[in-house]
Formats: sequence, C-alpha cells, structure tokens
Amino acid sequence: MTATSNLQERATASVYHPGSPLPVLASRCFKTAIVFLLIGVLAGLHMSITHDHAAHPAHAHINLLGWVTLALFGAYYAFHPAKAASKLAGIQFAIYVVGCVVLFPSLYMLVTGNASIEPVVAAGSMITFLGVILFAVIVFRED
Repeated sequence: MTATSNLQERATASVYHPGSPLPVLASRCFKTAIVFLLIGVLAGLHMSITHDHAAHPAHAHINLLGWVTLALFGAYYAFHPAKAASKLAGIQFAIYVVGCVVLFPSLYMLVTGNASIEPVVAAGSMITFLGVILFAVIVFRED
C-alpha cells in the first residue's frame, strides 16, 4: 500500500457516510440539545406571556450553550466517529451537560432577583467551561 492510498483511506474513514449509524455520543448530544431547546423556548414563552423579560440572559444561555453549542458538538462527533468513541469525549459530554444543568436554573434565579445564588452560577460556569476546554483538546488532538 502506498503512502498516498493510506492517506486517502484515513481521510475517507473519518468522514461520515450517509446511511451509516450515527455515533452514540453524537446522538446523545443532539437529544440533549433538543431538551435544552425545549426549555429555552418555554423560558421565552414564559417571558412573553408575563411581559417580564428579566430572565433574557438565562434564556439566551440556554439556547446558545444548551441548544446550539451542544448540537454543534454532536455534528463534530458525527463527522469524527473515532473521536466520539473515545473515553475523553464521553467525559467531555458529561462534564459539559452537568455544567449546563447547574448553570441554567441558577442563572435564571440570579437574573430574576436571587443574588445569593451567584456562587452556584459561578460553579456552573466553570464546569461548563471545563467541558469546552475538553472539547478543544479533543478537536486539536491528533489521533
């Protein structure tokens, strides 16, 4: 086997092919992202119905970090199934989701008047950030 054909095989193996099964982690990312989208839409509806938009920062975080970012993680893992199958990717997903689960409700409470919850918001933010750092490590790591 020549070096060129080996390189071509490696490039082809890392690309998602329609009809092939979606990596489990990619599917988990998409499903969790949909849950966050539903929560974000409900928060937006609540603000609209009550005409109280104090929670708009939490609403934005739920939609951007929960729905968009997690869906993008899922897309990356769908296109890189070997990385999606790694133990680090599973850890990254779990840490990121835990961070979001802590961050979103605590941020909602903070911006709607509960200042004492700020340390929990900070903890959730740091856990979420750790999940982002781990994702960066996965993306930049050579396999």
